[in-house]
Amino acid sequence: MKEASFEILENEWIPLADGRKLSARIWLPKGATKKPLPAILEYLPYRKRDGTAQRDDSTYPHFAAAGYVGVRVDIAGTGESDGDWDDEYSARELADGCEVIEWIAQQPWRDGNLGMMGISWGGFNSLQIAALKPAALKAVIAIGTTVDRYNDDIHYKNGCLLYSNFSWSSTMLCYASQPPDPELVGDGWRETWLHRLNTQPFPLANWLAHQRKDEYWKHGSISEDYAAVEIPALVISGWADGYINAPPAAAANLANAKAINGPWIHKYPHIALPKPRLDFINEAINWWDKWLKASDNGVENLPAYRAYILEESKPLLRHEVEPGRWVAESELPATGSRARNYYLAPNRQLLDIPGRSRDKTLASPQDCGSACGEFFTVKPDGEMPADQRRDDSGSLVFDSGKLHQPIEILGRPRLRLKLSIDKPLGNIAVRLNDIHPDGNVSRVSWGVINLAHRDGNENPHPMTPGQSESIEIELNECGYRFMRGHKMRVAISTSYWPMVMPPPEIVTATIRLGPDSVITLPVRAGVDIYELAQPKDENPLVEYQQKLPDLHRRWVERNFQTGRSHYRVIDDTGEIEVPGHGMCSRHRHDERWTIAADDPLSYRALSRYICWMSRGDWLIRTEAESEMRCDADNFYIKATVRAYEGEELVNERDWEEITIPRDNI
Repeated sequence: MKEASFEILENEWIPLADGRKLSARIWLPKGATKKPLPAILEYLPYRKRDGTAQRDDSTYPHFAAAGYVGVRVDIAGTGESDGDWDDEYSARELADGCEVIEWIAQQPWRDGNLGMMGISWGGFNSLQIAALKPAALKAVIAIGTTVDRYNDDIHYKNGCLLYSNFSWSSTMLCYASQPPDPELVGDGWRETWLHRLNTQPFPLANWLAHQRKDEYWKHGSISEDYAAVEIPALVISGWADGYINAPPAAAANLANAKAINGPWIHKYPHIALPKPRLDFINEAINWWDKWLKASDNGVENLPAYRAYILEESKPLLRHEVEPGRWVAESELPATGSRARNYYLAPNRQLLDIPGRSRDKTLASPQDCGSACGEFFTVKPDGEMPADQRRDDSGSLVFDSGKLHQPIEILGRPRLRLKLSIDKPLGNIAVRLNDIHPDGNVSRVSWGVINLAHRDGNENPHPMTPGQSESIEIELNECGYRFMRGHKMRVAISTSYWPMVMPPPEIVTATIRLGPDSVITLPVRAGVDIYELAQPKDENPLVEYQQKLPDLHRRWVERNFQTGRSHYRVIDDTGEIEVPGHGMCSRHRHDERWTIAADDPLSYRALSRYICWMSRGDWLIRTEAESEMRCDADNFYIKATVRAYEGEELVNERDWEEITIPRDNI
């Protein structure tokens, strides 16, 4: 990369048809106005000026050096962009994105070919906008994304309400409350800020109002019409991310897609942990060169699915390096894998032949699941799944014998159970674990189901207490090698807190063991190796000054007198100064989930999210507080956002307690 090969346009206004303007930061290769070039768009609400700047400055200069214009745009109502932020992936957001693409296509430095990429929000809307078929968009790269907004996002999973639904609402309350940078928008920044503070939505109220897979969740879910995405898509995620099901689903169902699952957390794979990292910059440039410059580089012949197989992954909260190897499948479904059944048998056995039939009952304590880790983590020291033995103690577990040969799996395990419950509503959680010879237990994959959703997510209906039914649970995608001398374990529980909201009553499940209860593993031969390059730069992030230290803590408190458990999270970025313009920013998120082991209605969630912004004498702070509780019939939620200029309170907005009926949850 040549240091002087590009210039940065710090703030370009993109006019929209209704008079609003979106704000863009552009990396423009020198000479682009004389020889138009392809462009790469990333479209996010996370503030280009101070939010994603460090990551952007570590990526887009490489694209510029390779002959691509980089365009990083703030979604309406965020960063410096005009208008209101209304919701994630709203129809207006996607329509604005199409207008942005049309604007780029009309600039003198463009050549008519455009790619779109992003991680998380930007990965979602890359695929969603591709389905709308804007003419100039020729290819996408979607990282940490989903094809099914209901079952594979932060909100719900198989009808179960995820804790991250509450958590991410708190995050967006604070992000949407931040003002534009006065250095870019001038004296009108304060008026814009106050407008945002008094018009921003309370996301949780909207997301919690849609508890089944209705049109709200089908909007933006490309799995509803895979054929709408006609352009090439490279879809990437990592085993420590929550979005691991999208890559193989995309490769199996889109007309022209390639997939990668590595060992990473929710980060771009050239800057993510655990290692080995992926040389994402080179991977992306090859992708763009093929589809935006018609380079004959063979990208179209890449395997459909490249995946990192974990080997002897330890139950550590922080993983620097994951042992394993890369493999590749030329097509999906993979022709070289076979389904292998293991039956749940009496005496806690996992057998490859059916054992005798027998009923076994289960009623997990409400705090079973506290070793679940985060749904996804964006911090290297964010919490991975811990040793599973405590959660196993509140579960029915079924163990294989010691393995005489390794067993390697790649795909989505499926568990079929015949069961009944003693209440109309109940959840079942299942974990596939690896028992190490030293006794440690690692989680390999997991899945959950709200039994009211056993026949689908659109029209849930309660169980008949005491009546047995056959149900199926699809676990998450995984790539794992159970080594010789280890054991495989299937653990089943009726609770998975705090990951999943409990049903209204304590539930006892009766499971019929033997031929009626079986887990099917996607087993592969496990002798191949695929070479995938790592980045040469071990520290690709541009250095920003850390003026205050960061802090990341996760812990569980248990009060044995009251029987209550508290799951605590503190994430503090510390204060970081952006070089060049001197903006300092800091984010601190403090969350608490509470439950009593014998009372599902004791569930509480509390969040306090604080954002600071400063430059010289200018100091801004916003504080967002959220709370959620429940009874047997309703959810109760409330929130407050306070805004300070210096130490003066300039705005306070309350969402008084909102009642939302429970819909078979």
